[in-house]
Amino acid sequence: MVTLDNEIESLRVSFAFNFPQARGNRNSMKLNTFPYRQVIYVVFFGVLGLPATSYSQEVGNSESEASVSASYQIPGSEVFDVRSKQGLDYRIFLSIPDQSPPPEGFPVLFVLDGNAYFPLAATLSRFQARGPRSGLVIVGIGYPTDDAFHMQRRTFDMTTKADPKKLPPSRGGRGWHESGGADQFLEFIKNELRPLVAKKVAIDGERHAIVGHSFGGLFVMHTLFTHPNSFQTYIAISPSGWWNDYALLQEEKVFSRDVDSLEKPVRLLIEVGELELSGKEGPAASLAPTPAMKEFGTTEDFAKRLSSVKSKSCEVRFKIYDGESHGSVVPRAMIDAIRFSLPPTPPSAARARTATN
Repeated sequence: MVTLDNEIESLRVSFAFNFPQARGNRNSMKLNTFPYRQVIYVVFFGVLGLPATSYSQEVGNSESEASVSASYQIPGSEVFDVRSKQGLDYRIFLSIPDQSPPPEGFPVLFVLDGNAYFPLAATLSRFQARGPRSGLVIVGIGYPTDDAFHMQRRTFDMTTKADPKKLPPSRGGRGWHESGGADQFLEFIKNELRPLVAKKVAIDGERHAIVGHSFGGLFVMHTLFTHPNSFQTYIAISPSGWWNDYALLQEEKVFSRDVDSLEKPVRLLIEVGELELSGKEGPAASLAPTPAMKEFGTTEDFAKRLSSVKSKSCEVRFKIYDGESHGSVVPRAMIDAIRFSLPPTPPSAARARTATN
């Protein structure tokens, strides 16, 4: 049985980026060379079915390898720290497209757990911009730490208040970190971070997306169900629907009942690894059965129930990644998250932009 300890450790190992205390100017986002390359190989060779091994060996055997710097700099990136009105410190990772912004501004994707996932999202978005999709501003929301994940802070920021009796055993049996800061975190993103980003780069107020994994996915779903006008596009990767005895279920029922009254249409993409659906992986595997657990079912069941709510106000998509677990699904899922948050530019709009340039 895969325990919560295993899952947390797998996350740390899979995305163990080593970030220095980078602040200030653009082009200051530096990464430890080896793990960053490892992620790029996984995404652009493993996922696309190309021979990553031979390429890796070729790079490793290069005669100039010894002269390469020990850090890698993501082009067009900026890293800075922000203190919220609540007195909480955040580390913000910002990636700005190379091209000039369109008249309406760039679309924006907010990436939770930015310490771990910003490098992946920023790199993927630049590759996507070379095709039929326009540039995308990536805003990674993280914490002032060199660790990939700040478990205490993310537990508070990305969850609703939970009854400890409704939670699985915590990591190491030490008890869960404080929970319940989700709505406060959302207010920071909307009312403090978003205006700050808008001062640095022209952004499209009608094209804001958010993506999160695990607790981040839980936060994305909670935000959609309770504050649906916060973003236009929502991407939840392996959301922790088990939190507080599947409290998402009740939020979803209210959302589905009132979906036709939304101010603007929203889009939702839910992504999971195939191995998560067995019920033998992750924290939910150690929970005692409850009526809410039975009603919620798997994440696939939950997504199907959402999809059954026929409304022009909410588009729901669901994708399973064969052979992937809760931790390993992220690279493949992030590719589709970028695409989903950045639909191709309509041919007419593309022609109009070309004519004005």
